[in-house]
Order: sequence, then structure tokens, then C-alpha cells
Amino acid sequence: MNPDPVIATKNLKKRYRGSEEEALKGIDLTIQAGDFFGLLGPNAAGKSTLIAILCGIMGHSSGEVKIFGRTTNLPTDWLKHMIGFVPQEIALYASLTVLENILFFGRMYGISGNKLKEKAESYIETFHLNEHKNKLISKCSGGIKRRVNLIAGVLHEPSLVLLDEPTLGVDTQLRSMIFDYLIMLNRNGTTILYTTHYMEEASKLCNRVGIIDHGKIIAEGKPTELVASSSGYKDMGQLFLHLTGRDLRD
Repeated sequence: MNPDPVIATKNLKKRYRGSEEEALKGIDLTIQAGDFFGLLGPNAAGKSTLIAILCGIMGHSSGEVKIFGRTTNLPTDWLKHMIGFVPQEIALYASLTVLENILFFGRMYGISGNKLKEKAESYIETFHLNEHKNKLISKCSGGIKRRVNLIAGVLHEPSLVLLDEPTLGVDTQLRSMIFDYLIMLNRNGTTILYTTHYMEEASKLCNRVGIIDHGKIIAEGKPTELVASSSGYKDMGQLFLHLTGRDLRD
């Protein structure tokens, strides 16, 4: 059994070229195997930057990142089969069908033959996409695209899944379906890092949360314990506004 945390960062910093201010200002974060960790923050708080560094899309400026106990910065080819990334943006090929997109991403992860066909059909069934599987992505609704976007990130059964606001713009029914699937995935042993603006999502899904603002983690712990230890705030939403303020963010 590997005793190392799945994710461990120490004084992690990131400054974009040409920027006077650091996007990340010394992030210390530990996520253990089996955690469903919620990363909460307003716009421009540093959530997407942190996710991009953790999944190897972007390098960091200083500090340390360990994934599965291994120190990492770019390049990170060894991470490809161990993590799954579901971006906020729809990262699919508009000129391919639903099924063709799923098969394409499966092949990227080295899945082929009958195994790939069976996995694709299984996910299509799970996410109720049978009547849409031969439809071009360019012709699909936002909800269908969201489902395929999620499938593309988990098809290879990674040990760690990073999701950047996967329910953005979806209706209540699809949000519930995504919740149910992610809860099942986590119960089966997958570690999940989940960014969201929705406090009720964090309270429902996550065993631990971290609140990030201005490139720093300003609170971390179990949602119920964070609320209980606050000064009279009734829920995560109230606590979040207290810690991050009510000013609008661009």
C-alpha cells in the first residue's frame, strides 16, 4: 500500500510571464487517496491555474508538487494514464460524433479493440446517450457535450480525476446524474479533486474542501467542521462570502 498522498504541494507558486502579481502565492495542499476534495474560490482566485499545474498542462514557477509521491514539473508523460482531467471548456472534436469522440479519446489512452468498444457502449448507456451517439458534437446540446466531456476524462479509469466546474450551465437533472456518477466513482476508490462555485455541491459531495482566494488557501477542512468553527455562519455559502468578500470578480 502506497502511504504517500495522491497530491502534495509545498509553497507552490506560479507567476505568468509579464504579470507583476503571482497567480499562486505559496499553496500548501495535501489530498489523500480516496478523498473527494472540493476546491472553492471566486473567479480569478487561482483554481484553474492550480488544476493545470497538477495535471501537467502547465509548469510552476517555484515550490514543490508531488503526485503519487513523485516530484513533478513539465514534462509529465508518466501521469497520462494515472490521472483524468475534465476541463471547464468543452474539449471535444465538433466534426466527430458522440461515439467517435469517445473512441478517439479511448485510443489516445491506449485502449483498443473489443475492450474499447465495450467501454464506449457502457458509458453511452450509463449517461443515456444511446439516441445521440451518432450525432455530430457540433449539433449536440450543451448537456450532451458536458456528458461526453466527462466520459473523455474518465474512460481510462484513472486513479485521480480532476474536474474543473463540470456542472457549469447544466440543468438540475443532469447535475444530479453527474453527482451520482462521481459519488459512485469515489466510493470505488478514485480520488477526486473538484473545483466549483456552488457551495451546495461542495457540501453534498466533498469530505474535505479548501477555499482559495488571491492565490492562497485561506481555509481547509471538512465542510461541517469549517462551518461549526466559524462565528455564527449557518452554511458554506455564508462562510465563503465572509472569507472572500462580496465584491464582484471578473
